[in-house]
Amino acid sequence: MTDTLDGDYRTGQIKLHGPEGFEGMRKAGRLAAECLDMLEPYVVPGVVTEKLDDLAREFILDHGALPACLGYRGYTKTVCISPNHVVCHGIPGERTLREGDIANIDVTVIVDGWHGDTSRMYGVGAVAPRAKRLVDVTYEALERGLAQVKPGNRTGDIGAAIQQYVESMRCSVVRDFCGHGLGRVFHDAPNILHFGQKGTGEVLKAGMFFTIEPMVNLGKHPVKLLADGWTAVTRDKSLSAQCEHSVGVTEDGVEIFTASPTGQFRPAILAA
Repeated sequence: MTDTLDGDYRTGQIKLHGPEGFEGMRKAGRLAAECLDMLEPYVVPGVVTEKLDDLAREFILDHGALPACLGYRGYTKTVCISPNHVVCHGIPGERTLREGDIANIDVTVIVDGWHGDTSRMYGVGAVAPRAKRLVDVTYEALERGLAQVKPGNRTGDIGAAIQQYVESMRCSVVRDFCGHGLGRVFHDAPNILHFGQKGTGEVLKAGMFFTIEPMVNLGKHPVKLLADGWTAVTRDKSLSAQCEHSVGVTEDGVEIFTASPTGQFRPAILAA
């Protein structure tokens, strides 16, 4: 789940974690990835989004973990499901996914106090070429951001790499939401912007944990918040896509805690 301000949890200081933290995040990240793997065969034309939420909640509880989003700031569901022009924080409910939809599912689990936060895109049946291209651009943008994660680089290097690539592909990066620090708290410092200038921002140090989660629009970047107080949509009603990993800065690069153990993180719709 994305956030820009989190007064209830933020400490304002970037935490550096040791081996215990890395081990805790591996367990939490793996379970979050396994939850999204489990949902893959259920994301089909005709599925009701609340059914997917029920499946995720049962999976998380059955594995002895807790769904972090359930009850968070009044949120009443386990996952966020954001189809088509919904940018993020779509609330599962009576909406039915239809042939040709693309949808992001975002889940955060708590395992032994550690948070694993990840999201990925799903194609519903046959997906149009422009939607496939958008999803492909979004995943490549994440990869380019991840490539900047190493000690000595800065948070701005991540955002600059993402923005430069996305705009070169004639798409736009959402400005209103960002990645965030996490660990034993859900949202913490630092903010990870998905746009910006190289050489700016916080210096990356071994032991830092955060998410990278670019949201990319096929049209322009402005978004608006719906009356439910959660759902963000593109102002121009263009398609939007997002993908997210929780990562840790190592001594020589990056560890991805939320990599799919079955290789399903990158959606099958791109294989065609």
